Amino acid sequence: MGIDFPLAAGSFFVAIVVGLTGMGGGALMTPMMMLFFNVPPLAAVSSDLVASAVMKPVGGAVHMRRGTVNLRLVGWLCAGSVPAAFCGVLVVRAFGDGEQIQQTIKYALGVALLLAVAGLVAKAWLSRRAGEVSTGLGEIVVRPFPTLLVGTIGGLVVGISSVGSGSLIIVALLALYPALKANQLVGTDLVQAVPLVVSAALGHLLFGDFQLDVTTSLLAGSIPGVYLGARISARAPGGIIRALLAVVLLASALKLLGVGNTATLWILAGAVAAAAAGWSLLRDRGRAEVGVAGEVGEGPQAAGGGVEAGVSSRRPR
Repeated sequence: MGIDFPLAAGSFFVAIVVGLTGMGGGALMTPMMMLFFNVPPLAAVSSDLVASAVMKPVGGAVHMRRGTVNLRLVGWLCAGSVPAAFCGVLVVRAFGDGEQIQQTIKYALGVALLLAVAGLVAKAWLSRRAGEVSTGLGEIVVRPFPTLLVGTIGGLVVGISSVGSGSLIIVALLALYPALKANQLVGTDLVQAVPLVVSAALGHLLFGDFQLDVTTSLLAGSIPGVYLGARISARAPGGIIRALLAVVLLASALKLLGVGNTATLWILAGAVAAAAAGWSLLRDRGRAEVGVAGEVGEGPQAAGGGVEAGVSSRRPR
């Protein structure tokens, strides 16, 4: 059993992204194995989930020490995600055997990546609307039923494709709890993902196509990578990372769905151009709103006549 050093290097950089943003674990790791290292789809999903079961606690422990984890949210998410993730493996097996299941997993992963891209776009839009909102963890009011539903759907997607423990669930958390700060979102998501991926990994160990040599190579790179990413998450340019992540996810999704190279390049170029135009429009709109809000009326009353409110003017003696 040897370590595949190129695979370990790839998993190291993917794990840094996971530690920084809480996203991109299965969404990047699994397509990387399939597209660049020719790992069969089911084996890629199984090995990635087993590696994540070891990798996620490393990043989660860093955030636990920092106090950026809402344990009540973690509890409600896991109540839905843990059983759903295990059931997701059984759903995969119900699709069929051999080449049929491999192709099904490949297409399911492509669709999941498209959902992840949509989630990243929604997260950026919601963050823009919410503004710079900050609050303490103790001020978050947990909504049990919606949180449980998010965990259930996210767990099912993770069990089927290994995608969603960060890319989809963290977006849903932001929509439900816009007052959570960025590091709180990442910390809470990483910790809730631990029992989620353990459940899915157990299912794939029993019913999937786990390969020990692939998992060992993933762990050799991902453990130091996720630790490094979690350590610098508070100072990282998260917006730039998420933008690059969205481009990579979209390209991976298109390739998994069988789109040709030329068409993929055109779609990526169009998506980047549309995103740049949309961001510029939002930025100009925000500046215009700030300018309107900051305008003051003309005249001595609006200007205050140079005298502060509540302070009587002094006459020269």
